[in-house]
Amino acid sequence: MAATFAFIPLLLLVCVQSAAPVLGFTRSEFPEDFVFGSATSAYQYEGAVGEDGRSPSIWDTFTHAGRMPDKSNGDVAADGYNKYKDDVKLIIDNNLEAYRFSISWSRLIPNGRGAINPKGIEYYNNLIDELVTHGVQVHVMIYQLDLPQILEDEYGGWLSPMVVEDFTAYADVCFREFGDRVSHWTTLDEVNVAAIGSYDNGQIAPGRCSDPFGTKKCTAVQKGVVGINIYTMWSYPLTNSTADLEATQRFLDFYSGWILEPLVFGDYPSVMKKNVGSRLPSFSKVQSEAIRGTLDFIGINHYYSFYVNDRPLEKGIRDFSLDIAADYRGYATTNGSLHDTDRVDYMKTHISSTLAALRNGANVKGYFAWCFLDVFEYLSGFMSQYGLYRVDFEDEALPRQARLSARWYSKFLENKGIHVEDELDDAGSHVEQ
Repeated sequence: MAATFAFIPLLLLVCVQSAAPVLGFTRSEFPEDFVFGSATSAYQYEGAVGEDGRSPSIWDTFTHAGRMPDKSNGDVAADGYNKYKDDVKLIIDNNLEAYRFSISWSRLIPNGRGAINPKGIEYYNNLIDELVTHGVQVHVMIYQLDLPQILEDEYGGWLSPMVVEDFTAYADVCFREFGDRVSHWTTLDEVNVAAIGSYDNGQIAPGRCSDPFGTKKCTAVQKGVVGINIYTMWSYPLTNSTADLEATQRFLDFYSGWILEPLVFGDYPSVMKKNVGSRLPSFSKVQSEAIRGTLDFIGINHYYSFYVNDRPLEKGIRDFSLDIAADYRGYATTNGSLHDTDRVDYMKTHISSTLAALRNGANVKGYFAWCFLDVFEYLSGFMSQYGLYRVDFEDEALPRQARLSARWYSKFLENKGIHVEDELDDAGSHVEQ
């Protein structure tokens, strides 16, 4: 993400008062309505890109142009389209309480608008029904960075206001067809990353390098709550100097406030308006009123925090949760690390910090580990593996195998506390490290 920081004014916000991480905890110490789960996304997980009427998305075009570092693509990915029943069994076996997945716009409405693909409806209905039957709470991401290529070609995708009408119609189909069983909807994933990576530095699909350039549509049959998902990095001033404190605040305003403040207060942060000037689009009074206060919750994708020297700190997820807790319910929707023994420690510290945030008044409602199993990763293809379950991509059958982190998570959710690895007999001998 280094390129991201090049055009963002130095680093941001005054940290809220923090609480020490909880050193010992069990599942029962979290509120009854707090959920633990894991997640995948459509293009990264499903595969089957040419099956049952799905049209190409921007990721099909991007990857087939050889843009990934390992020259890979998601044509097969983890083959979740054909293996979802087996994967739901793993979700149950792992004691997960909730599962978040995204819907492929290209699979549901192949032309981007108009005719609905019945096979797409059938697949997502089957997946949702399988989860509901087994008592797993269903969380759905409506859009996870995989726009139908036909809309990108027609009007430039998210650079055009025309996408609003098409996305609204697409979301309405999702609400109508699946809303009676979905408890939580997230409209857009990591919208700050999508704007920067997709249409500024071109690191992710559609790979545009360009000059810088809602939630009202909920039908009566939609019974869940609706929010948005952002990529977060918490920052700490290197010193207590005024300059460092102000720089830290600027970073938060530009990286997270850029997305959240319009949705909460109806306008961009004042520092953005001051520093960017006329290059920053302005909201009309009607637009401001239309978007303000439209969120039921905010999803947080958090992987690391940093000082100027980019030091990762697990406190970041706690402090960010506390910062947004005053107005909205937050979900720590994805986090993970690469090496599995480290991932267990990573999950312990982040779950511990989440509990500390709860005890300090944060209205956090759930924790989702990324990723449930190995998938195609947007930045690294198959070079990085984040899954609780290992997928052997060298084997055509794509067998799944529980890593130590999956077994630790399962034991924790059985309410056995954090030191459950003592019960994982000889874990290193048969679980990938």
